[in-house]
Amino acid sequence: MSESSTKQRTQTRERILEAAETVFADNGYHDALVDEIGKRTSMSKGGLYFHFPSKEVLFFAVMDRLANKLVARAEKAAAKAETPLEAAEKALGAVLSALSVQKRLARLMTTQGYSMGNPFEAKRAEMFDRFAGVIGKHLDEAREAGQIDDLNTELASRVWLGAVNEVIVHWLFSDGASPKDAAADLKRILIASVTGQNTASNASSNGAVAK
Repeated sequence: MSESSTKQRTQTRERILEAAETVFADNGYHDALVDEIGKRTSMSKGGLYFHFPSKEVLFFAVMDRLANKLVARAEKAAAKAETPLEAAEKALGAVLSALSVQKRLARLMTTQGYSMGNPFEAKRAEMFDRFAGVIGKHLDEAREAGQIDDLNTELASRVWLGAVNEVIVHWLFSDGASPKDAAADLKRILIASVTGQNTASNASSNGAVAK
């Protein structure tokens, strides 16, 4: 395949993924129509299937594309930090900020594929593994630098992302604070969870002093 043909195919795939992201995010996997994606890209269903053999393959390609963007954003933010712990915090903040921009993208990452069952759960777990890897790497460095406790950083990174997921779901379905609005408090709580700062003890001490 010539260089120009490869470039054209890449551009076509990107156009399909852009349209599919919108359709899946707005409708969920089950109710999303391949015909609608074709209409948005001015392509036939056969043309779409030439690039993506099935609706499931296309949906997972959309999720991978979203994950790539979020991971790149997290790593870029972390690179600006002065310490490993700050890098972990900035990576987390970047993900929260990105998901606050549009609810449809947050839905796509967290809930819109539930009708697929286990395949979606496996893909979602894969995505969160990637985010956990970015945060965990910096927590490892923070532990080695003595910035945080000697703890299981892999578990800690998953706890952090579990908290992020809960904030997102609460925002989407219970009219809670947006991830961006909750970011400052959430980051303080999560930083305290790895630095040995016991907020409950601090509160008790403050109460004792007040008495």
